[in-house]
Amino acid sequence: MYILPAIDISEKKVVRLTEGDYNRVKVYSDNPVDMIKEFKSKGASYLHVVDLDGAKYGSLVNLDAISAIAAEGGIFIEVGGGIRDEEKIKTYLEKGANRVILGTVAIKNFEFTKEMAEKYGDKIAVGVDAKNGKVAVNGWLEDSGIDSVEFCKKLATAGVKTIIYTDISKDGMLSGCNLDIYKELCKIEGVDIVASGGVTSVSEVKTLKEYGCAGVIIGKAIYEGKITLEEALECVKY
Repeated sequence: MYILPAIDISEKKVVRLTEGDYNRVKVYSDNPVDMIKEFKSKGASYLHVVDLDGAKYGSLVNLDAISAIAAEGGIFIEVGGGIRDEEKIKTYLEKGANRVILGTVAIKNFEFTKEMAEKYGDKIAVGVDAKNGKVAVNGWLEDSGIDSVEFCKKLATAGVKTIIYTDISKDGMLSGCNLDIYKELCKIEGVDIVASGGVTSVSEVKTLKEYGCAGVIIGKAIYEGKITLEEALECVKY
């Protein structure tokens, strides 16, 4: 299992939202590149980057900032936020991203998502953002009404290699993650599950590893000192 510290970008700054609310934002750094350097110095091999403005508006708002992060090199970078057509996928891959995350488009245009998964293989992941068991879209602002677990099963049968599942109700709350949902998701065959949203402790990381999660994304808990990146990385060494 791998650990992905999260860098969420809004207006070219590193921020965190609480429960996906764009009105509840906290700025942690004015320079995303400095943040990646810090994570790399602490042993990170993977990085989860989201363009929050892009997710909201459906365009690559913070492309320059994310390109600068990718240009640092020496670390696996997955990028999401506003990627809703193949041109944007190509742009991020050309800029140095290792994996591109499709979100809203996976709900709005499933056939496109299936086609991209077939064409780009493990360079494509799908981000399933859920609240109360239903998939949310458009930067978490809209409830699709689609059952999140059933949708994950559908993605797996369509050939998607990696699903990043975020429980929005836990995200940024520092209250612990929804372990039960990941236990269920990890039973789906043929797809890697990456846990995201509310992971705050070493014990949770260890439990997610036992369940079979391929990766764990940790954001606010690192920034607020609830868990150190070094502690999280130590959990997955063996």
